[in-house]
Amino acid sequence: MRVLVRNIIAVSSLSGVLVSMSALAAPGQLINSQKLPWQMAEKLAAEAVQICAAKGYSVTASVVDPSGHQQAVIKGDTVPLQSLSVSYRKAYTAFSYGQAFNKDTTSELMAAKLDGPANGALNTVPEVLFIPGGVTLRKADHQVIGGLGVSGAPGGDKDEACALEAVNKYRASFE
Repeated sequence: MRVLVRNIIAVSSLSGVLVSMSALAAPGQLINSQKLPWQMAEKLAAEAVQICAAKGYSVTASVVDPSGHQQAVIKGDTVPLQSLSVSYRKAYTAFSYGQAFNKDTTSELMAAKLDGPANGALNTVPEVLFIPGGVTLRKADHQVIGGLGVSGAPGGDKDEACALEAVNKYRASFE
């Protein structure tokens, strides 16, 4: 029963955030959504894979756009099959919940989840994966424009370090 109540609270909270975000647009107006050009998304994913490769890790890196769709995927030569879906799920989680809870990494989301009981139920949403390795992509004005997820290193902390290094290298190009 407690789990059901927490799930209802979490879904209600997230629904409220999404409804309030949609209420910002006036009826009859177009909504402009900014995202990285595919070439930049590809560079970002490739950079994360190269950074991990230099450290001896073969990984997959995925970039999602503001609609949560995969925009770029680059994989190392010897990654396990599951790294493809895990990198996407990390990117999706960093994007969608980084935006909702104003966090920059899936590690930060994990820490926040431990502090708030309602957030625990979010782990049951399909495609969400609260493990280290995802980074929220933001412009200088903090507008969220996507997510980067990395999977395959021996530990999510190493995945996340590669992702953060790649994001920091290209952050100035997000404008």
